[in-house]
Amino acid sequence: MKHGMIKTPEEIAILREGGKHLARILYAVKDKVVPGVSTGSLDALAEKLIEECGGVPAFKNYTPEGARHAYPGTLCVSVNDEVVHGIAGEKVLNEGDIIGIDLGMSYKGLYVDMAITVPVGNVDAPAKKLMQVTESALMVGINEAREGKTVGDIGYAIEAHVKKNNFVVVEELGGHGVGYSPHEDPHIANYGERGEGVKLRAGMVLALEPIVNEGTRFVKILSDGYTFVTRDHKRSAHFEHTILVTDGNPEILTNVSF
Repeated sequence: MKHGMIKTPEEIAILREGGKHLARILYAVKDKVVPGVSTGSLDALAEKLIEECGGVPAFKNYTPEGARHAYPGTLCVSVNDEVVHGIAGEKVLNEGDIIGIDLGMSYKGLYVDMAITVPVGNVDAPAKKLMQVTESALMVGINEAREGKTVGDIGYAIEAHVKKNNFVVVEELGGHGVGYSPHEDPHIANYGERGEGVKLRAGMVLALEPIVNEGTRFVKILSDGYTFVTRDHKRSAHFEHTILVTDGNPEILTNVSF
């Protein structure tokens, strides 16, 4: 397997297949998000479905750089003011909550990554707007992911869209390359300057992930060493796709249908 930012056609075919599986799994988990369900049961379902399709959970027992211990779960679950990397357990979801579900998988030796934020039952209008703007910011960012553009172009477009809608991006967290490992270069901030940073080339596989807050952009990490929360305890949303940079339109790999 060739190591570097550019994936081979054979690797891209595997990533495309893995991405389709991952999207189906994450949407199956989404269908179980209802008031009264525990985050632990969502985690168990995600792990079962990954194993059934021949994959391996990417996050379980993974120790990111700087972490004191390995991540204990398959699914990252982040409820309301939790930003990313929440750990599943006995917490029960309530009507009106929003929950970010983030899932990574190794499939035939290559990694794909995806996240969505979903309502628990009926949610208020500001929560609906936060989720809609974050998801549309992801699509705006994906549209910039073209050969010859830069990671700064992606970040600039995402932040401009978020600001226009009166929300803020979290600056400490962002997207990344993916494929040979869960996190690869380049880092892709959700803010930036046009034309700055790493230049994009066909064959790059990137995980783009706007992380957007209702209130302050500032976050803190809890004592578990993983869960980020907003400092003002207002809500946060997160959407992510694994995409392929081509010489034309970018291709979303974590897509149920092509």
